[in-house]
Amino acid sequence: MTQSIVNGKLLMPDGSILSDGYITVTDDTITSIGKGHPDIESHSIIDAGGHYLSPGFIDLHTHGAGGADLMDGTVDSYLTVARTHARYGTTAFLPTTLTCPDEELFEAFRVFKEAKLANTDGARMLGLHLEGPYFAYSQRGAQDPANLKNPEPEHYNRIFEATDDILRWSVAPELPGAMEFGRILKHKGIIASVGHTDAITSEVIESHKNGYTLMTHFYSAMSGVTRRNAFRYGGAVEAGYLLDDMDVEIIADGIHLPKELLQLIYKIKGPDRIALITDSMRAAGMPEGEYKLGSLKEGQTVIVEDGVAKLMDRSAFAGSVATADRLVRTMVNIAEVPLTDAVRMITATPARILGMQHLYGSLSAGNKADIVIFDDNINIMRTIIGGKSVYKAID
Repeated sequence: MTQSIVNGKLLMPDGSILSDGYITVTDDTITSIGKGHPDIESHSIIDAGGHYLSPGFIDLHTHGAGGADLMDGTVDSYLTVARTHARYGTTAFLPTTLTCPDEELFEAFRVFKEAKLANTDGARMLGLHLEGPYFAYSQRGAQDPANLKNPEPEHYNRIFEATDDILRWSVAPELPGAMEFGRILKHKGIIASVGHTDAITSEVIESHKNGYTLMTHFYSAMSGVTRRNAFRYGGAVEAGYLLDDMDVEIIADGIHLPKELLQLIYKIKGPDRIALITDSMRAAGMPEGEYKLGSLKEGQTVIVEDGVAKLMDRSAFAGSVATADRLVRTMVNIAEVPLTDAVRMITATPARILGMQHLYGSLSAGNKADIVIFDDNINIMRTIIGGKSVYKAID
């Protein structure tokens, strides 16, 4: 089946915007791109109404949405998250686990496989992101301290035996065994990410030599400049800036990071090294109030207010309630970043980090037809995944 999307402003791979552009799609793949109207006769035409046509948004780090969490242990929860995020422009994501008992983690592996097969009308589930349990206690954030561990072969080899769906693993690199673990992850083709860490700059630089290529929610649960025995040391944040080829992800909800930090990260790292993530929990796309962070059975109660989730004593954030459209809107309206760069940070850059740029992340012939149509305010008009419209703002 061939269809065409016409009358759009196309966000092109080179950073330009092609006005009055079209995209033709055959089955699930982009087949051609141009200006005006295609020469072929299509079975169906989608009129973009002069709105922007963008590659689908890719979220490397999310825990939930729509009232569901990926640790709930049900296929329905996974599907709810996938459908909810698709309404806000996400066409692919990495379901992300929390630090939890092993039996709960292994159950998540089983449910993920089933949910991925059952997912027909939500954002693609590309693979799993394990957030923990190898984290620094002092930077645990909302992670359960009872289940924190050091990376030991006996433990992580059992996890490798239980699933082949892991695409990414967040780890504190200063922990005993973390350097060897980074080398193992690299050998297995799994992205090793620095997260929930109290490492000093030199430790992160050493971890980079041992396979760590990404930094989990940059600034959040991460060390900065500290003093130890009167001597000053750079932290993980400083290492992220020093290492030119270290990728960083940021929760660009305008709350986890204020305008000035968003601008600083953009100025130093640039759009090709920054991935925008939601790090959303179950309250994304839901009204404010009390929710469970993590599974309904094992999770802790948090309060959602002021556009963010907080611990009940309001001493720290407890995950975001952002959706992908909000991330782009924040970068444009608050951080004052060009739209093309803001979109690149949630399309081309995460696709390259995943090594999937030949499939996703750009409007290019041969790539999967994962496409978002949005207006000047980044309100999502339509989400198309594999050539299929899974969400339309107006029928």
